Amino acid sequence: MGRVRVFLAVSLDGFIAGPGDDLSWLPADGEPGPGALTLDAFLADVGAMLMGRRTYDVVAGFDTPWMYGEVPILVPTHRPLDPARPTVRAVEGPIDALLDEALAVAGERDVYLDGGQLVQQALAADRIDEMVLTMVPIVLGDGVPLFTRPAEPRRFRFGPPATYGPMVQLTAARDRG
Repeated sequence: MGRVRVFLAVSLDGFIAGPGDDLSWLPADGEPGPGALTLDAFLADVGAMLMGRRTYDVVAGFDTPWMYGEVPILVPTHRPLDPARPTVRAVEGPIDALLDEALAVAGERDVYLDGGQLVQQALAADRIDEMVLTMVPIVLGDGVPLFTRPAEPRRFRFGPPATYGPMVQLTAARDRG
């Protein structure tokens, strides 16, 4: 069975978006250094994505080609998805059921978990296997936090850090031992 993985950019003070879902602070480009993981390389291992509704609304509004290709995307929501895409469908349920459904869709491949609230819920449920966090050297002061206080401590172990343009990429794998 695949893993549940997170791939996000985060500010030094722990925000994944600024106020009003602002992403203008993200660098437009950057050359990945040795060991850095690009989105395309990450997606190569992904069989399904569980994307928060707020995140879906933001990325669906980008004036760019759809960056997720043919990856099936499950969006927890009670509202219609607009614009709807052929690879996107609405789902409902508690985080464990949502992750189980995404893992079933992914088969032997990984699940890409995206969205602040979903990441927080999955962390509290102890369901995240790995986080790839690209730290952007900016302090936002406010916005959408990546972490809130989990129900109990969760331990991870770092892999070697990598540079990605002006950023540092950290991979943290769940320490189950």
